[in-house]
Amino acid sequence: MSTQNKVALVVGAQGVIGRNLVDHLASLGDWQVIGLSRRPGETRPRVTHIAVDLLDADDCRRKLGELGHITHIFYAAYQDRPTWAELVPPNLAMLVNVVDAVEPVARGLRHVSLMQGYTVYGAHLGPFKTPARESDPGHMPPEFNVDQQRFLEDRQQGKAWNWSAIRPSVVCGFALGNPMNLAMVIAVYAAISKELGVPLRFPGKPGAYDSLIEMTDAGLLAKATVWAATDERCANQAFNINNGDLFRWREMWPKIARFFDLDVGPPLPMSLGAVMADKAPLWERMTRTHGLEPHAYQEVSSWGFGDFVFSWDYDMFADGSKARRFGFHEYVETEAMFLQIFEDFRRRRIIP
Repeated sequence: MSTQNKVALVVGAQGVIGRNLVDHLASLGDWQVIGLSRRPGETRPRVTHIAVDLLDADDCRRKLGELGHITHIFYAAYQDRPTWAELVPPNLAMLVNVVDAVEPVARGLRHVSLMQGYTVYGAHLGPFKTPARESDPGHMPPEFNVDQQRFLEDRQQGKAWNWSAIRPSVVCGFALGNPMNLAMVIAVYAAISKELGVPLRFPGKPGAYDSLIEMTDAGLLAKATVWAATDERCANQAFNINNGDLFRWREMWPKIARFFDLDVGPPLPMSLGAVMADKAPLWERMTRTHGLEPHAYQEVSSWGFGDFVFSWDYDMFADGSKARRFGFHEYVETEAMFLQIFEDFRRRRIIP
């Protein structure tokens, strides 16, 4: 296929994964990018945005039914729900609606990339086999990532296009109003701790402070996602994508505190969703006092996700060697990643 006719449809373009993927594709010079999201996005050279309700099949057909020039679908959308069972219907429906709208008209469709996670391995349920590998057996449903992949596997039979499934760990990068942004959780928690004159206390379960964990840098993830979508060796394969190093919060937490010029207090298990619920007026004062960009408190709050991650009192990591065997060799040092993201938040005037 010519390098001049690669057109990416990035579904979920305003999230921490989708936003970084759009930026990476636009930087490559040989892609046209169309971003889909509920919120309008900024159009710029090589990038246009379409606001669409992915849960509305008719809206998808109206908005996407004329995108016959799409060659690659990068699916990174997500709808949150209170329970694991409730996650399945909307998240499966959104993927189905996109494929149903685009596939019949996109005659040159080559690839559908599906963003997943370690929930495929049952990581959300409790201690699971580590390192998790792409060949590991499945677990008791419900799990929407599994249903989404099964849909693509069935849909792809006899078609010219192929698929890939990308499985990152906790993804860290820049995005606002995102329900799963751990770096923002830590940065805002630290900024508020400093404003109140209290030490930075690890808020998770006691066992989580000492368990092994890994992260996935959003920029690294974008590179891996495009690699898997364009390398013929990766057709119809799943890949774990992580930074390449492991850490324990016991070692990382003091380094994060040092960045914010904070002392480290002993860990104190607490629900961030509960203790940070009343901090919106404080954040508004901090925004004025420190000259921050006027983002609403809810835009920089992902407390529920922070509580989820900090509750993992068991090891949380997967084997990333399959991607390396197939040709992807990039890595990121996690400590440097956190500090660079925090610096970026400061440059953007998101935190003091």
